[in-house]
Amino acid sequence: MKCIVIDYDTPSLKELCNAVAAIDGIELVSFFRTTTRAQRYLQTHTDIDLMFVDVDMQTLSGVQLVKTLVNPPITVFTTAKADFPADSIKVPYAAVLLKPYTLKSIKRAIAQVREAELVRREMTLVNPNYVNNGRYMFVKSEYKVVRINFDDILYIESMREYVRFHLSDGSSVMSLLSIRRVENYLPQSLFMRIHRSYIVNLDKVNLVERQRAIFDEQTAVPISDQFKEKFQDFLDTSFAV
Repeated sequence: MKCIVIDYDTPSLKELCNAVAAIDGIELVSFFRTTTRAQRYLQTHTDIDLMFVDVDMQTLSGVQLVKTLVNPPITVFTTAKADFPADSIKVPYAAVLLKPYTLKSIKRAIAQVREAELVRREMTLVNPNYVNNGRYMFVKSEYKVVRINFDDILYIESMREYVRFHLSDGSSVMSLLSIRRVENYLPQSLFMRIHRSYIVNLDKVNLVERQRAIFDEQTAVPISDQFKEKFQDFLDTSFAV
């Protein structure tokens, strides 16, 4: 993996560069002290697979940098704030790495990067066979492979290492998948994560009340504060004028 490191603090920059350069399978190709320079570099070097960037960069924050990129690398955010609210990050990322760095924390972040890399590889190589024109996907459930039509899904529920697909006919399908991985396979125009544990089919939501997305009189899921703003943006664009 080709990697860059971005940090305004020189000692932290050097420390992380040295640690990353020693990791098998990762090639440190450049480093930056400003996000504006990193932004210009990434716009012309689309072969970068991974970047470490401090969330509190000057001028352009780490999160803002990711938002400006059409196809950002796998991202690890770094921070010196022990109480940094990772749930506030509204862009895709693999890990949050706390300063001062330790060998254990770096290894943990790299393990999360490897998982994100695997998901991206599957999306690139497998997704055309899994997702057919945005209409359906196949999942393993017990000893079977089950086809799930996207239009049949009401919502998807995370259950630790499993997810349950709740379908409009009242049935459900459980599969050994993370909700984060499932989210990568779904058409973003049709599905939205509104809670750490729930993804909803936007076409099936009939009512929004008391911070809940309601499908019918018996079926509703909560909207968490973490995802409320994004869901509200969707509602704002859907209002009749």
